[in-house]
Amino acid sequence: MKEKIDDFVRTRVIPSETVLDAGGEAATAALTRLRAEACEAGLWALPLPAALGGGGLPFGAYAELAEAEGASDHGPAALGSAALLDVTMLDRHGSALVREEYLKQLVAGELRTCYAMTEPDVPGTDPLLTGTRAERRPDGGWCVSGRKWFTSGAAGADLVTVMARTAGTAGDREGLSLLLVPTGSPGFRVVRELPVLGAGGQYEIELDRVHVPADHLLGAGADALAIAGERLALGRTLRCLRWLGQARRAFDLMCERAATRGGSGRPLAEHQLVQQHVFDALLALRTTRPLVHEAVASIVAGRDARTEVGLAKVAAARMLQQVTDSAIQVYGAAGLGPDTALPSLFRGGRAARILDGPDELHITSVARRVLREYGRGSAATRG
Repeated sequence: MKEKIDDFVRTRVIPSETVLDAGGEAATAALTRLRAEACEAGLWALPLPAALGGGGLPFGAYAELAEAEGASDHGPAALGSAALLDVTMLDRHGSALVREEYLKQLVAGELRTCYAMTEPDVPGTDPLLTGTRAERRPDGGWCVSGRKWFTSGAAGADLVTVMARTAGTAGDREGLSLLLVPTGSPGFRVVRELPVLGAGGQYEIELDRVHVPADHLLGAGADALAIAGERLALGRTLRCLRWLGQARRAFDLMCERAATRGGSGRPLAEHQLVQQHVFDALLALRTTRPLVHEAVASIVAGRDARTEVGLAKVAAARMLQQVTDSAIQVYGAAGLGPDTALPSLFRGGRAARILDGPDELHITSVARRVLREYGRGSAATRG
């Protein structure tokens, strides 16, 4: 199955990246075609629940495939796994009406959804400072007002999950909730696109007294932090798996260039400095992969995976930037231009060190957790 997905991404998705990156009607048509081909090949929505039309593959098994899918940013969308986080969250915490009305359509690719948590001028690492508010309406529903930004795919989404304060004031641990907001609701507006180092896909959105039905509240109420934590652990690990796939793609490009490009009368591959780049990149890949799959194993086992996920996230982000930087160096000027995927892969590597929490957040969180165990006289986390 991994070989099939690798072949599909390499021969179908990657050649379509230029069109998909440009957006518009041509991109929509290309994505629709790729999804139909994925369905025909039996590769559609492999990690999503079989009862909802997915492949029913357990996360532990799917992790082996996620690297191959992630070699292209468009791989998960083309193969139907991009909805995994939202489907998992809504299936576990959505009301009966939400599950009945939306889940099968999400798995089929007929609806798109996104997640809005961070806000302008508010540290993204501290959700307790969320300024978006949701107030009760007489009919039991909610009236939501606020702004969110760096919301992936908001421009084409049908639904957006919004973190909002339903009680208390900024800084309170209690009173945060998640609401599923139909983007067609009056008062919902995409304010602007936020290019990330020149690439699109992130947006700022505004909610101006948007009415949300009572049954679109997720979970038991003001338990957004627990739901968000569950989602983030899975989401960060998925990103790490996909970053491994992207780094492997950059590594392959570097080695192919070194093996076929001549310089000073001999192939680049014979130069010791090029060999150093290849060795260091391979070492980074080989030492990061076990950390990522240890995080996968912890999540599958239902353990507290915060330490494993934090280690994997920092290591994978650094690794992706390092490997793509080496590949660009071996390519020379050609690695900076539009003829290879290296500029976009490097951009992804740099953004990776901020996405889903900056490196500094994970470093301090993991270190504090480990040191607390030592302070309690426990050796549970040693080694």
